[in-house]
Amino acid sequence: MHNAGVVENGKAAQRLADGKPRCPWCLGDALYVRYHDTEWGVPVHDDRTHFEFLILEGFQAGLSWLTVLRKRERFREAFAGFDPAAVARFNEAKLTALLQDPGIIRNRAKVAASVGNARAFREIQEEYGSFDRYIWGFVDGRPVCNNPRTLDEVPATTELSDRVSRDLKQRGFRFVGSTIIYAHLQATGIVNDHLVDCFRHRETREITSAT
Repeated sequence: MHNAGVVENGKAAQRLADGKPRCPWCLGDALYVRYHDTEWGVPVHDDRTHFEFLILEGFQAGLSWLTVLRKRERFREAFAGFDPAAVARFNEAKLTALLQDPGIIRNRAKVAASVGNARAFREIQEEYGSFDRYIWGFVDGRPVCNNPRTLDEVPATTELSDRVSRDLKQRGFRFVGSTIIYAHLQATGIVNDHLVDCFRHRETREITSAT
């Protein structure tokens, strides 16, 4: 689950005006609700989307996911539509320009890591044929469907995220600690952590079954 900065631990699914029960971490902002309702937990099999989440989740470290979401479109423009091949070619002049861009999170270490991660991402693509094949291989291509009833039952890390994080670090990735990677697994549907009372829990399971 992405760090919202407004999570109410221990709470079960909550309802908005439309009457749909939702995971309480997304409440309080329409952009966050839309992300929860349309993206979070949906299985991703597109490499560019995987790369986008890895980049954004790296920039989230120490911040809230909502902060990142609000800057997402500008990040998309600044990072060549999250094309890993293009980002891997960023030079020092490009990095300097990024650090002067008020529309993104201007953190030198994170900006530099994004380029290094793009190059490591490309190496995985060359080795496995796609990053998607690599990361879904950790679960043998089958999503981990959990059944949490409250946010207290949703972990920040698991043995799975520990393994993926460790392997990515060995491959040269940075800002890929176990907590960040567990958020990636949740966001890309490799792990389904919607609360069982959330209307998206059933919907994402059905999407998974249909793929």
